[in-house]
Amino acid sequence: MGRLLLMLLLLGVLATAVGAVVLGAFPPEPQVKQVQKVLPNDRFVHAP
Repeated sequence: MGRLLLMLLLLGVLATAVGAVVLGAFPPEPQVKQVQKVLPNDRFVHAP
């Protein structure tokens, strides 16, 4: 039982390390989105 848990733990650590190396070697492309500017809303005039 203990040996199985140790193997699963080592497998998880190994998978995490491989994932980190792959992401470091091939980083994902940044998502480029156009920024939309918001116009001021003049329909609601605030009373002084």
